Amino acid sequence: MANPSKQPSPPRSALLSGRRRTSLIAALAGASAAVVVAAMLAAPASAATVFTDDFNDGNASGWSKSGGTWAVVTDGSGVLQQSNSGSELAREFAGDSGWTNYTVQARVKPVAWGASAPFVALAARASSSTTFYRLALLNTNRVELQAVRSGAVTVLGGVSRTVATGTFYTLRIVVSGSTVTGSVDGAQVATGTSTVSGTGRIGLQTFHASASFDDVLVDSSAAPPTTTPPTTTPPGTTPPPPPGFPTPTGQVAVNGTIPVSGVLDGGLRRYCCIGDGSQEESQDPMFDLAAGATLANVIIGAPAGDGVHCAGPCTLRNVWWEDVGEDAATFRGTSASFTFLVDGGGARSASDKVFQHNGAGTLTIRNFQVQTFGTFYRSCGNCSTQFQRNVVITGLTATTPGGRIVGVNSNFGDTARLSNITIVNDPSRRVTICQKYIGNDQGDEPPTNGVGPDNTNCFFAASDITYR
Repeated sequence: MANPSKQPSPPRSALLSGRRRTSLIAALAGASAAVVVAAMLAAPASAATVFTDDFNDGNASGWSKSGGTWAVVTDGSGVLQQSNSGSELAREFAGDSGWTNYTVQARVKPVAWGASAPFVALAARASSSTTFYRLALLNTNRVELQAVRSGAVTVLGGVSRTVATGTFYTLRIVVSGSTVTGSVDGAQVATGTSTVSGTGRIGLQTFHASASFDDVLVDSSAAPPTTTPPTTTPPGTTPPPPPGFPTPTGQVAVNGTIPVSGVLDGGLRRYCCIGDGSQEESQDPMFDLAAGATLANVIIGAPAGDGVHCAGPCTLRNVWWEDVGEDAATFRGTSASFTFLVDGGGARSASDKVFQHNGAGTLTIRNFQVQTFGTFYRSCGNCSTQFQRNVVITGLTATTPGGRIVGVNSNFGDTARLSNITIVNDPSRRVTICQKYIGNDQGDEPPTNGVGPDNTNCFFAASDITYR
């Protein structure tokens, strides 16, 4: 809820939305409330506040979800709630990936515990969904300050204290250089040094737990200023396109998955953002296409979450991914007669897969370009339900570094038909054109089973591949 008289406009270096909090004092009462109010009033001066959100406007605009079931409660409490206590790791991220030294504070209430060592947490300097600093309330009546790098947890410190469901706790993390400090209800619980993450966004997290979050505040006055301002694009403007990509005609803010039935023509506007840009498999897609839907003339900005999901036959025409997160697109459905089409467009920075084929049917990809990729097309190697899958790729320009053009399961009868493939910057010809695997439905990593061509699974000739 905006209140300019209480929250002056942040400096240009803040680079974030001007969402504001409302006063907590009127909503709190009693001695325990006084502790929380004191903790909030101990926050840095509002002149250095770069982000606040009390969710009283009824939405989570500005936050990017990754896993879990999140919603703003509109019963007057104005909190953001993650209601699925069975979710392994649910997250909401906000802020700027270039933030360095700052304080983040939020009121956090555990609602219910699930199984398997549950906790609820506040995060700072989240450079990905699995790398950040975290102040966690554990259901073992303990609070821990943790450094998490690619999922590996190092405990910087902690204390034993009562952690009860139904109670709000004010969590606060200060990151300044390599020093990280955490406090609960105004009392410091731990401090330590770490180089796990130097910059990153803020985050709200649950692990096998449900929880409510409120009154989030980010302030830069408690830490020394950065020597180099973050190089991000100010809100309301469109960043320049990557080399070889079209220039966006405008920008569309994305606050959650966009369902598409029929045709969505984006007019080459840039849609941004969702997820955190990592390979975390629980991220939501930016677009969810119903069977028969078409997505056209869209530029997908970063982070892009899990890109595009197709529930059945779909068409992606002139769609561009500026930075592939988990996957650019995933194709689903159970019928062998299903057909999918990717016509034009491009993708870049896919550390793993670009196109993931989980369902049955045939995917045709034509006149596409990819820059920096792990696997361009992959027939799912370990889905719980397996099918024969077919892919036809023609008119592809693939610029290395890259791993393989296609990966198919020989034991399920997959086929890949390739023509007019151009591979750029690969003088040693290290890119694998067609990799065969032995797929399974047990979730195990599938072993490889040779490379093509073989006129059984991999159909192409030397003349179909050009190197330059």
